[in-house]
Amino acid sequence: MNIFTFFEVEFQIIINQLISANLLSGDINTSRVVFELPRDESHGDLATNAPMVLAKQAGKSSRDLAALFAAELAKIDGVISVDVAGPGFLNLTIESRLWTREIADILAANLTYGKNDIGGGEPVNVEFVSANPTGPLHAAHARGAVIGDALAGLMEFCGWKVTREYYINDAGGQVDVLARSTYLRYCEALGHDIGAITAGLYPGLYLKDIGQALATRDGEIYLDKPESDWLGAVRSFAIDAIMQGIKADLLALGIKMDQFSSERALVNSGAVRRAIEKLQQDGHLYQGVLRPPKGKEPEDWEPREQLLFKANEFGDDTDRPLQKSDGTWTYFAADVAYHLDKLERTRGPLINIFGADHGGYVKRMTAAVAALSGVKNMLDIKICQLVNLLDNGQPVKMSKRAGTFVTVKDVIEAVGADVIRFIMLTRRNDQTLDFDFAKVTEQSRDNPVFYVQYAHARACSVIRQFEKDRTIPKTANLNLITDSAELAVVKMLVGWPKLVESAANAHEPHRIAFYLVDLASRFHSLWNVGRENPSLRFILDDDEATTAARMQLVQATSFVIRTGLSVLSIRALDEM
Repeated sequence: MNIFTFFEVEFQIIINQLISANLLSGDINTSRVVFELPRDESHGDLATNAPMVLAKQAGKSSRDLAALFAAELAKIDGVISVDVAGPGFLNLTIESRLWTREIADILAANLTYGKNDIGGGEPVNVEFVSANPTGPLHAAHARGAVIGDALAGLMEFCGWKVTREYYINDAGGQVDVLARSTYLRYCEALGHDIGAITAGLYPGLYLKDIGQALATRDGEIYLDKPESDWLGAVRSFAIDAIMQGIKADLLALGIKMDQFSSERALVNSGAVRRAIEKLQQDGHLYQGVLRPPKGKEPEDWEPREQLLFKANEFGDDTDRPLQKSDGTWTYFAADVAYHLDKLERTRGPLINIFGADHGGYVKRMTAAVAALSGVKNMLDIKICQLVNLLDNGQPVKMSKRAGTFVTVKDVIEAVGADVIRFIMLTRRNDQTLDFDFAKVTEQSRDNPVFYVQYAHARACSVIRQFEKDRTIPKTANLNLITDSAELAVVKMLVGWPKLVESAANAHEPHRIAFYLVDLASRFHSLWNVGRENPSLRFILDDDEATTAARMQLVQATSFVIRTGLSVLSIRALDEM
């Protein structure tokens, strides 16, 4: 039993005993009580919020309750002291053996340590990337791709049934622009001088290959024909070609989508009308005049009576129009239809990973999904802020091939998928990230992916050295692990399952990367302590018992680092 679960169980026993002794009255719900590692290590080994969250239920002050709980917790075997802090937090100091005994559980679980079933097999749809199919993926897309895929992997590790989905925005005016841009390159491939690229068209050189491929396939059948004769065919060809490139880039990043959904196919199927009818039947629509917010005028606002969604009733700042003045559907209407489609297919919660330019969509989409599903928190949207590409602190020049940006393919070729995946998780999704090519490829502590992979490689090196003429024993006296540097590593290892749970519940895969950097730091520190103090080396020629215990610690560390990297779909290197 994990140490945190152990204390939670013991605490429930204490609650029951206090109620039986009439020291507490009524039903006490302990579901919000947590035992966790304190943020400040000087505050002890474990911290709990129990007095704070139970004070109201118990009808006592948090300080009085803290004193009562402290006296009872101090009776648990292995607890050295319990201190009351602040308004009623409790900090526990416990014997090291309560920590070190967990190493045996880690070794028994191997690469499944921390794996859980809190998802209970519930389906969840994670939509990410969903870049317009008008060109290759750029570096900013890589961040959303990595965060989405890492979150999907984390939730699978925690028992959810995950669908990774890409929404192809192939129904807007941007794909008609793509078709016209491709047609120009098609004419060029057939030997026609196209001159300078017309303003408003896509200038990227990637379209030359697509234009050539179209010319090779269809010859001159579209040449000198009116746009109406070729627009649809050229559009479909270009979208397919670009999506093939996008899929290849995603695979190079280690990402395999489960579902690609087409906006055009969805609209053509009548899904928008069906979604509107559902909202109408549920009483969420009305005819009215939408007033613009004070100080600004939204792009989709028109001073006329129109069909409006009661978004304000579901947490949005204003109600939202679903039809334009010409009777066509708004982009929002198509998005509503798509999310209804996802709800019906998934039959579970939805998660969207959006780019920085989609911040304005959050409230309206969460409102729409709440109305469609009848569940307030059915949709969670994560906004990924921008990525600044640098080289030694200087902005990176644009890709010659893409014309306006650095492509994902460029970055993969420069540093590799593992580096990209880890670095993209070294900041919260809502923070801007600097991606410096010089920094992410250097072998130093300043490079977090190197730092973590090197920790794993070091652990493997120690194991190889030990196993030259023996094997790591299956049992060891783990009470011999007593040094503070050793215990710092142990506590991090024991905290892994709880960290995994919290990261999955919060939909924050970056917590895994943060944890791995912290664990690597503690392991490297322990390594350095051994260099300075020979008695603290992992392998002691004259002390087999201590060596056995430390080798189990090293092996447990390698298991957890490898598992954490695996959750993020990053390789754990055995040698560097």
